[in-house]
Amino acid sequence: MRGLWLIPMGLVALAVPVTVLAGSGGSGFDGVVHSIESRYHVKATRIPFVGLISLVSRKATHGGVSAMHVAEIESFTEQVDGNELNRLVEEKLGEGWERTVRETSRRGNEQTLIFTRPEGNRMAMFVVDLDGNEMDVVQVSVDPKHIDDDIDHYSHHRGSSSD
Repeated sequence: MRGLWLIPMGLVALAVPVTVLAGSGGSGFDGVVHSIESRYHVKATRIPFVGLISLVSRKATHGGVSAMHVAEIESFTEQVDGNELNRLVEEKLGEGWERTVRETSRRGNEQTLIFTRPEGNRMAMFVVDLDGNEMDVVQVSVDPKHIDDDIDHYSHHRGSSSD
């Protein structure tokens, strides 16, 4: 009987972190997508088999591209304030991300945000692209050395044409 008080205390100890996590809406890719869905009353479509696509892209680029996440939002009809979208993404991405590109058309119906974060010898990229009534959210990890090798490989072929 003396140990029965531990049961309610244990339940409270387990419930507090769950409540905090549920209220936060998450962070990173899922947190950004969820916040966009909530704020703009839209539903994102997660690309099916993106794990397989990520594996194939990693093999095809010899490790240059991996850890791909993609969500697409169609029928995006609300007006988007660029400052608000930027703030929303910055808040949900979390620590270490730095915005490197922000482009907004005059009417605001086309917006692009690109954030980067170092991951050891790799670079994480997070892109939000609104084009009219479609928005794409993409996160990917790239190896700059492999990307440079691929770019160099193709640039050499361009100059060696005998046409």
